[in-house]
Amino acid sequence: LSPADGATQCQYDRSAMLALDLAAFDQDMNGGWRTLEAKGCAKEAADLIQVWRQAHGSMGPADTLLSWHEGQLRADVGQYADAIRLFQTGRHPAADDAKWGWNLYVDGSIAFLRGDRRKLEAARANLSALPRPAELKDAVGPDGKPRAVRWPMNIRVLDGFLRCWGQSYKAAYRCPVPTP
Repeated sequence: LSPADGATQCQYDRSAMLALDLAAFDQDMNGGWRTLEAKGCAKEAADLIQVWRQAHGSMGPADTLLSWHEGQLRADVGQYADAIRLFQTGRHPAADDAKWGWNLYVDGSIAFLRGDRRKLEAARANLSALPRPAELKDAVGPDGKPRAVRWPMNIRVLDGFLRCWGQSYKAAYRCPVPTP
């Protein structure tokens, strides 16, 4: 692609994107900011999330999710300092998170970005020690059918960071699981 092709590829209808509600903007796996990411436009997708958040103001608990997604995109393009800041704002209140381990995932992700393997290993160990919450025993999917939920959540990502230590966030986040 020439630079002009790349610029064209990453264009989008800003007004239409800003008009989307939270579900359409963030949770539609084939819509919203994800359409830019799918075209290889991670920086533009991160910038769009930032603009969307500013345009819509506080979304309560959804602020955490949007900060996290913007942070992941910024980490993908090597903007680690911005990603760390966004990841830190993505923490859940300790009382709400005690049995879920989201903040341990945040800690491990930040440790990876900072190049602190010891802290990453500690976060991974603490996450793996969490007992499975009772709420996940009989989990069902949107179709009402039983759904297996991996536990602990996000452990595969921290494992990937360890397996692909020294690689970029983008590569390590997608680090393949070795086949037996």
